Amino acid sequence: MKKRRTKIGIMGFGRIGRDFYRLALESDTIEVVAVSDIGQAEILHYLLAVDGTKIPVELEGNYLVSEKSRTRIVHGVRPGDVPWDMFEVDMVIDATHKYCSSSQMRKYLDAGAKRVIISALPRDPIDKVIVMGVNEATMTSGDKLVSAGSSTTNAIALLLKILSEKFIIEQAMFTTIHAYTSDQPLQDTVGKDFRRSRSAAGNIIPNVTPAPKWISEILPDFKAKIEGIALNVPVPRGSCLDITMFLKESDFTIDEINNTMWEASKKLPGLVETTADPIVSSDVIGNDHCLIFDTRATMKSKSRIVKVISWYDNGLGQASHILKIVEAYSRLDLEGVA
Repeated sequence: MKKRRTKIGIMGFGRIGRDFYRLALESDTIEVVAVSDIGQAEILHYLLAVDGTKIPVELEGNYLVSEKSRTRIVHGVRPGDVPWDMFEVDMVIDATHKYCSSSQMRKYLDAGAKRVIISALPRDPIDKVIVMGVNEATMTSGDKLVSAGSSTTNAIALLLKILSEKFIIEQAMFTTIHAYTSDQPLQDTVGKDFRRSRSAAGNIIPNVTPAPKWISEILPDFKAKIEGIALNVPVPRGSCLDITMFLKESDFTIDEINNTMWEASKKLPGLVETTADPIVSSDVIGNDHCLIFDTRATMKSKSRIVKVISWYDNGLGQASHILKIVEAYSRLDLEGVA
């Protein structure tokens, strides 16, 4: 008897949406049955082809067709625009980064989806914000409104959890040096604030990040212990995380920090990678890990301050994380069926 695959709908076929679709093509348990976007089907297929897929995908009318799946492309602008129950969708992945409030997320449920997972951080309380490798034990089949965090939040949470299991971290301060995003202008133009009005292609732009707030929710021990800022830089993909930590003790070594991360990469394959190579941002493009720890960059002061650098592909890494969350909820749903 053929096993039923979990049926997924994608809202927003930008970078993360396309990356998730490509990863799902290689899965035997997940099938993307519908994609909702405002773009023309021909252009959506063209962008998918430009990015490259391991499994060939053809466009037949309004369907993306591969050897494993047949995905309908529909025109949708807002969460309630698509009747997801018509496609018997189990979960909708919102990859727009726009509809992140609980009221907006519920519209997917009202339209027939059984669960919605957003690819960004929520704007208000929802059922769960999940970082795999950190708090997946809190997942239940009753979760309906779920956030997959953000690429930055997930990298920070993983790093802090791993290091705090061996060292006592009293304070942490981070800077995420983040590739520019599609909501930034390429030329100076009036935006929602002064700095966000400047050209993403020609500037390093300081930006606020909600990551500290949500780290405190995901890792309660870090409440009031972490702060940070984002710098959007003129690269299209590949981001860097710089964290400075104040440890309780001073008798640790750089090797102890690095060895802790080497061990973690063995325990959390697919989520954490550790490297001694002299990598730069373009070297992590196409790497689907949430956290790529750079042992060459680890620094220690004469007292108890340590600085570490990690990397992540902010598109593919987040898409891979979402796929792991979908797989985990699929297993929970299956266990709940009598």
